[in-house]
Amino acid sequence: MHVLLVEDDTVIADGISKNLKAHGMVIDVVHNGHDALAALQRSEISVMVLDIGIPGIDGFEVVRRLRSQNANLPVLLLTARDSIQDRVHGLELGADDYLVKPFATPELVARIKALVRRSAPEATALQLAGLTLDQTAKRARVNGQTIELSVREWAVLEYLMQQVARVVSKQQIIDAILPWGEDITLNAVEVYVSRIRSKILDAGVTIRTIRGFGYMLEKAS
Repeated sequence: MHVLLVEDDTVIADGISKNLKAHGMVIDVVHNGHDALAALQRSEISVMVLDIGIPGIDGFEVVRRLRSQNANLPVLLLTARDSIQDRVHGLELGADDYLVKPFATPELVARIKALVRRSAPEATALQLAGLTLDQTAKRARVNGQTIELSVREWAVLEYLMQQVARVVSKQQIIDAILPWGEDITLNAVEVYVSRIRSKILDAGVTIRTIRGFGYMLEKAS
């Protein structure tokens, strides 16, 4: 997930950036509206987190120019202004969500993920060796044979399939699969991974444990 963060306060920008990176996101940071519009031309961005009170071109004008180009990039506005008029104005210009400072990091992460999910193209199938996940029907198959997975086993396996050949931590798995406000333990993740391993033994894939870091799904050697 590639996030463009537009925030003129460098201390706040640094704090947000570190927190989002800890949740497995890639972050580009700029500090004014001109640089924000330029960054959108250079990079493939998944979502823009945009402070309204930036110098030069303010956040409202950035949104207006973005939408005038018929761009559908999800935009989350950040502001210290807690007025209904500002919220309505931002949304009418084309912003997708609004968060008032100060805010809790888990809520920011949850809102970003929700915006990206809503803007994502229709689900397709994920495949690695003999393992196939039909994201529309929510079915997993090993060499063409359907395997039974619980809701959370499915969610863990789907996330690992989306991160093939990348090391992901237990906390990243938890953050990716749970709606904000729910909770599971790190030990529970170990249980789900163990159950999944037993169900995909014949698929020609393996979930490696990278000690001290987490897990990585890859083709079996």
